[in-house]
Amino acid sequence: MECEYADGLKVVYSGSIRITKADDVNLFVKKRSIPANVMGVLQTAVQNNSCNELRKAAWKIAFTKHSA
Repeated sequence: MECEYADGLKVVYSGSIRITKADDVNLFVKKRSIPANVMGVLQTAVQNNSCNELRKAAWKIAFTKHSA
């Protein structure tokens, strides 16, 4: 699923997730590193084909610490 927003944010989810916004944001998180609670939001976003839900999940991922 891929969504682009009016503010320039772009989210691509296909198991792993990529979040970009111009040169300001470039985040890639592998599926195994996505927290379970966020994975549920992502699955709901895909089931509902909802870019709003996808954006909420992306926000949660962006502000979660990830191990390298």
